[in-house]
Amino acid sequence: MLEITFTQLTVLIILAWISFRTAHAFHKKSLTITREAQLLLVLTCIIVIARIVFFPWHHIDGRIGTMKLDLSQLPPQYNLIPIKKLFIHYKGWQMNIIGNITMFIPVGIIWPVCFKKLDTPAKTILAGAGYSLCIELCQLLFYERLTDIDDLILNTIGVTIGAPIYFYIVKRNFGKIFFKSKNTDFVPGRQ
Repeated sequence: MLEITFTQLTVLIILAWISFRTAHAFHKKSLTITREAQLLLVLTCIIVIARIVFFPWHHIDGRIGTMKLDLSQLPPQYNLIPIKKLFIHYKGWQMNIIGNITMFIPVGIIWPVCFKKLDTPAKTILAGAGYSLCIELCQLLFYERLTDIDDLILNTIGVTIGAPIYFYIVKRNFGKIFFKSKNTDFVPGRQ
Protein backbone atom coordinates (compact mmCIF):
# COMPACT_ATOMS: atom_id res chain seq x y z
CA MET A 1 0.00 0.00 0.00
CA LEU A 2 1.22 3.47 -0.92
CA GLU A 3 0.15 6.44 1.18
CA ILE A 4 0.43 9.96 -0.22
CA THR A 5 0.12 13.05 1.97
CA PHE A 6 -1.44 16.28 0.81
CA THR A 7 1.97 17.99 1.02
CA GLN A 8 3.56 15.32 -1.18
CA LEU A 9 0.78 15.59 -3.74
CA THR A 10 1.01 19.39 -3.74
CA VAL A 11 4.79 19.26 -4.30
CA LEU A 12 4.31 16.69 -7.08
CA ILE A 13 1.66 18.87 -8.79
CA ILE A 14 3.84 21.98 -8.52
CA LEU A 15 6.95 20.19 -9.85
CA ALA A 16 4.95 18.80 -12.79
CA TRP A 17 3.51 22.28 -13.40
CA ILE A 18 6.95 23.94 -13.36
CA SER A 19 8.37 21.26 -15.67
CA PHE A 20 5.51 21.66 -18.13
CA ARG A 21 5.62 25.47 -18.09
CA THR A 22 9.43 25.47 -18.47
CA ALA A 23 9.28 23.08 -21.44
CA HIS A 24 6.52 25.21 -22.96
CA ALA A 25 8.61 28.39 -22.49
CA PHE A 26 11.64 26.78 -24.16
CA HIS A 27 9.50 25.51 -27.03
CA LYS A 28 7.80 28.87 -27.60
CA LYS A 29 10.96 30.81 -26.70
CA SER A 30 8.91 33.23 -24.65
CA LEU A 31 7.69 33.70 -21.13
CA THR A 32 5.36 36.43 -19.94
CA ILE A 33 4.78 37.17 -16.30
CA THR A 34 1.15 38.15 -16.97
CA ARG A 35 0.39 34.80 -18.59
CA GLU A 36 2.12 32.84 -15.83
CA ALA A 37 0.21 34.83 -13.20
CA GLN A 38 -3.06 33.94 -14.95
CA LEU A 39 -2.09 30.28 -15.05
CA LEU A 40 -1.33 30.33 -11.33
CA LEU A 41 -5.10 30.64 -10.89
CA VAL A 42 -5.52 27.32 -12.75
CA LEU A 43 -2.80 25.72 -10.60
CA THR A 44 -4.57 26.97 -7.48
CA CYS A 45 -7.87 25.43 -8.70
CA ILE A 46 -6.13 22.11 -9.31
CA ILE A 47 -4.54 22.01 -5.84
CA VAL A 48 -7.70 23.08 -3.99
CA ILE A 49 -9.86 20.57 -5.85
CA ALA A 50 -7.26 17.82 -5.26
CA ARG A 51 -7.41 18.56 -1.53
CA ILE A 52 -11.19 18.37 -1.49
CA VAL A 53 -11.68 15.22 -3.58
CA PHE A 54 -8.71 13.02 -2.71
CA PHE A 55 -8.23 13.57 1.02
CA PRO A 56 -10.57 12.95 3.96
CA TRP A 57 -12.20 16.01 5.55
CA HIS A 58 -11.59 14.87 9.10
CA HIS A 59 -8.12 15.38 10.51
CA ILE A 60 -6.11 12.55 12.02
CA ASP A 61 -3.96 13.68 14.94
CA GLY A 62 -4.43 17.26 13.77
CA ARG A 63 -3.28 16.51 10.23
CA ILE A 64 -4.94 15.96 6.88
CA GLY A 65 -5.36 12.22 6.24
CA THR A 66 -3.55 10.47 3.41
CA MET A 67 -4.57 9.04 0.05
CA LYS A 68 -4.15 5.29 0.05
CA LEU A 69 -3.25 3.42 -3.12
CA ASP A 70 -3.64 -0.31 -2.61
CA LEU A 71 -4.14 -2.47 -5.70
CA SER A 72 -4.98 -5.46 -3.50
CA GLN A 73 -8.23 -3.69 -2.59
CA LEU A 74 -9.65 -4.03 -6.08
CA PRO A 75 -12.31 -3.88 -7.45
CA PRO A 76 -12.73 -0.15 -6.88
CA GLN A 77 -15.82 1.49 -5.43
CA TYR A 78 -18.05 3.21 -7.94
CA ASN A 79 -21.62 4.33 -8.52
CA LEU A 80 -22.92 4.59 -12.08
CA ILE A 81 -26.58 5.11 -11.18
CA PRO A 82 -27.44 8.84 -11.13
CA ILE A 83 -29.11 10.23 -8.01
CA LYS A 84 -28.98 6.84 -6.27
CA LYS A 85 -27.26 8.31 -3.20
CA LEU A 86 -29.95 10.97 -2.79
CA PHE A 87 -32.51 8.29 -2.03
CA ILE A 88 -30.27 6.72 0.58
CA HIS A 89 -30.22 9.20 3.44
CA TYR A 90 -26.69 9.49 4.65
CA LYS A 91 -25.14 12.09 6.88
CA GLY A 92 -23.71 14.97 4.88
CA TRP A 93 -25.61 14.55 1.62
CA GLN A 94 -26.43 18.28 1.55
CA MET A 95 -22.75 19.15 1.97
CA ASN A 96 -21.90 16.71 -0.82
CA ILE A 97 -24.30 18.41 -3.22
CA ILE A 98 -23.36 21.98 -2.30
CA GLY A 99 -19.64 21.17 -2.12
CA ASN A 100 -19.45 19.44 -5.49
CA ILE A 101 -21.25 22.31 -7.19
CA THR A 102 -19.41 25.19 -5.51
CA MET A 103 -15.89 23.79 -5.91
CA PHE A 104 -16.32 23.80 -9.71
CA ILE A 105 -17.83 27.29 -10.08
CA PRO A 106 -14.31 28.83 -10.13
CA VAL A 107 -13.35 26.44 -12.95
CA GLY A 108 -16.13 27.96 -15.07
CA ILE A 109 -14.85 31.46 -14.32
CA ILE A 110 -11.06 31.04 -14.29
CA TRP A 111 -10.46 28.63 -17.17
CA PRO A 112 -11.89 30.86 -19.93
CA VAL A 113 -9.71 33.70 -18.59
CA CYS A 114 -6.64 31.52 -19.04
CA PHE A 115 -7.40 29.40 -22.10
CA LYS A 116 -8.28 31.25 -25.30
CA LYS A 117 -9.86 28.18 -26.91
CA LEU A 118 -12.57 28.22 -24.23
CA ASP A 119 -14.32 31.09 -25.96
CA THR A 120 -17.91 29.96 -25.41
CA PRO A 121 -19.84 28.75 -22.37
CA ALA A 122 -20.41 25.36 -24.07
CA LYS A 123 -16.67 24.77 -24.60
CA THR A 124 -15.95 25.82 -21.02
CA ILE A 125 -18.64 23.49 -19.65
CA LEU A 126 -17.33 20.61 -21.77
CA ALA A 127 -13.75 21.22 -20.55
CA GLY A 128 -14.93 21.36 -16.94
CA ALA A 129 -16.92 18.13 -17.37
CA GLY A 130 -13.82 16.50 -18.88
CA TYR A 131 -11.71 17.65 -15.93
CA SER A 132 -14.30 16.24 -13.52
CA LEU A 133 -14.35 12.95 -15.43
CA CYS A 134 -10.53 12.71 -15.13
CA ILE A 135 -10.80 13.24 -11.37
CA GLU A 136 -13.49 10.58 -11.04
CA LEU A 137 -11.41 8.09 -13.07
CA CYS A 138 -8.34 8.81 -10.92
CA GLN A 139 -10.38 8.05 -7.82
CA LEU A 140 -10.76 4.46 -9.04
CA LEU A 141 -7.15 3.88 -7.93
CA PHE A 142 -7.75 4.90 -4.32
CA TYR A 143 -9.81 2.39 -2.38
CA GLU A 144 -11.10 4.89 0.20
CA ARG A 145 -12.56 7.09 -2.56
CA LEU A 146 -15.78 6.54 -4.47
CA THR A 147 -16.06 7.23 -8.19
CA ASP A 148 -19.57 8.58 -8.57
CA ILE A 149 -21.64 9.71 -11.54
CA ASP A 150 -23.43 12.14 -9.20
CA ASP A 151 -20.14 13.94 -8.54
CA LEU A 152 -19.56 14.28 -12.28
CA ILE A 153 -23.07 15.71 -12.73
CA LEU A 154 -22.78 18.10 -9.76
CA ASN A 155 -19.31 19.29 -10.78
CA THR A 156 -20.60 19.98 -14.29
CA ILE A 157 -23.48 21.97 -12.80
CA GLY A 158 -20.85 24.04 -10.95
CA VAL A 159 -19.00 24.82 -14.19
CA THR A 160 -22.38 25.56 -15.81
CA ILE A 161 -22.98 28.21 -13.13
CA GLY A 162 -19.46 29.68 -13.35
CA ALA A 163 -19.10 29.94 -17.13
CA PRO A 164 -22.12 32.24 -17.69
CA ILE A 165 -20.83 34.50 -14.91
CA TYR A 166 -17.53 34.94 -16.75
CA PHE A 167 -19.11 35.43 -20.17
CA TYR A 168 -21.66 37.88 -18.74
CA ILE A 169 -18.80 39.96 -17.31
CA VAL A 170 -16.98 39.92 -20.66
CA LYS A 171 -20.13 40.69 -22.66
CA ARG A 172 -20.99 43.65 -20.45
CA ASN A 173 -17.42 44.94 -20.80
CA PHE A 174 -16.93 44.64 -17.07
CA GLY A 175 -13.73 42.82 -18.06
CA LYS A 176 -12.11 46.22 -18.63
CA ILE A 177 -12.96 47.17 -15.05
CA PHE A 178 -11.88 43.89 -13.46
CA PHE A 179 -8.85 43.15 -15.63
CA LYS A 180 -7.69 46.75 -16.26
CA SER A 181 -6.51 47.22 -19.78
CA LYS A 182 -6.14 50.24 -22.02
CA ASN A 183 -7.12 48.12 -25.02
CA THR A 184 -10.86 48.59 -25.66
CA ASP A 185 -11.06 45.25 -27.44
CA PHE A 186 -9.56 43.48 -24.47
CA VAL A 187 -10.98 40.09 -23.58
CA PRO A 188 -9.22 38.35 -20.67
CA GLY A 189 -7.21 35.32 -21.73
CA ARG A 190 -7.25 36.37 -25.38
CA GLN A 191 -3.96 38.24 -25.69
